[in-house]
This record gives sequence, structure tokens and C-alpha cells, in this order.
Amino acid sequence: MDALTFLAAPFVASLILTGIHAYLGVHVVERGVIFVDLSLAQIAALGTTIAVLCGIEPHGDAAYVVSLAFTFVGAAVFSTIRGHKARIPQEAVIGITYAVASAAAILAMSKSMEQTEHLKEMLVGNILTVSWLEVAKTALLYGGIGLFHYLLRRKFLLLTLDPSAAEAQGLSIRFWDFLFYASFGFVVTSSVAIAGVLLVFCYLIVPSVGAMLFAQKIGLRLAIGWTMGTLVSALGVYLSLKLDLPTGATIVCTFGIVLILMALVRAVLSRRGSFVVI
Repeated sequence: MDALTFLAAPFVASLILTGIHAYLGVHVVERGVIFVDLSLAQIAALGTTIAVLCGIEPHGDAAYVVSLAFTFVGAAVFSTIRGHKARIPQEAVIGITYAVASAAAILAMSKSMEQTEHLKEMLVGNILTVSWLEVAKTALLYGGIGLFHYLLRRKFLLLTLDPSAAEAQGLSIRFWDFLFYASFGFVVTSSVAIAGVLLVFCYLIVPSVGAMLFAQKIGLRLAIGWTMGTLVSALGVYLSLKLDLPTGATIVCTFGIVLILMALVRAVLSRRGSFVVI
């Protein structure tokens, strides 16, 4: 019972991460910018690294503000490079940004005595240390972001699924993309502080990809993604407890295994001719 009580807050935090990231993952996968979350997460981590280098407490409000400012810069960059007339693919710029942000973080950490531990925390996080206060604050923030996206869902979905139609209706692609990536930045900055870059990336991409194996409709994909994220989170936390493994890394590997199993199930059903994408 003591172990379950200890893991309660990390498990609830993982459910909150599932809720917002599975939704955002639908947009990211449809837009074909798979690594935007990884890139923004790395930019947020770079912001935290710079804050630590300046003597700021890494888990304090000041470090969060610095990290958020870095992600807004990334959001501004990504919102200006999308378009059918762009000569350079958006994914290329996102990949370059990730590589540069990673290298800059390593350079910055080379001047710190705690660089190794900080690098590990950036990559896999330390979700076990999350407190109920952090869970409550994160739930309120993500609830606000979720409401923001719900109210503007038609515009965001149109920009994601049919940007040409959105442009024909007079919507400013760059402005609405900036709103999307800026709200994304709020989520990523908070998530990286809790779970690390790798786990945040998995929560964003893997449930959406798994859902795409079985469904085309957005509603069904969200339902499958949320269900997958919830079950994997519970299984990952349980395995980390039983096998005495790092929780974040265990959840990441569990996501990978479950996705492979889902792909195998789809392949078997397809061969039998009894599978239809809904």
C-alpha cells in the first residue's frame, strides 16, 4: 500500500500527460511534423539549462519562465516556415532546430558541475518525484489549454487537415500556426519539467500512431489514443515498481512494445481479411 500511495501522484500525472498529448499528437501526425514536439521539448530543456547556468533553481518559477520564453521563440520560428511555397521542408528546419538546441544544451552544461545529472533528467525526467501540488497545477494549465483548443477546434482542425482551404477562407496561416505552437509550448515546457524529453515525445506521438492503425476518424483516434496512453501508463508504472526500474524509461519502452503488438494485431487481421479501418 505504501508503494501504491507513492506511485499515485506519478500515475495521475501520466494520465494528465496522456490527455493533452494524445490530442496534440493527432495534429502533429496529420501535419507531418513528427519531431516538432521533440524539438520544442529540447528548446524548453535548453531554456532550463541556461537558467540553471545563471544560478536559477531548475524547478522554480523563474526557470519555467525562461524555458517558456525559449519555446515561444521556437513557436515563432516554426509558424513562419509552413506553406506550399516554402523551398525548405518544415520538418528539415525542425530537425535542424532540435540538433542545434541539443548541442547548445550540451555546451551550456559543460560549464556546470552537475551536467551529467541534468542531462539525464532532461532526457528521461524524474516523474516519480512529482508532487500533488505539481499535478494540480499541471491539470489546471492543461485544462486551460484544452479549453482553448476546444473553442478554436474548427480552425485548428481545418489548418491541420486542409491548410489550402483555410487559406482560401482568409485565415492567416502564420498567425494561427503561432497560436497552435505557442499553446503547444506551454504544454511542452511543463511536461519536460515533469517527465523529460523522451517520455513527452512518446506521449505525443505513439498513441496517435497506434490509433491511426485502426481508425481514420479523429474522434475514434482520440478515444484509442487516450485508452492506449492510460493502459501503457498504468503498465509502465507497475513494471517499474515490480522490476525496480526508472519509471520514465520503463513507460517509454512499454509504449514501444505495445505499439509493436498493435501493429502485429493489425497485420494478422488484415491477412485474414477481417480488418477494416473505421
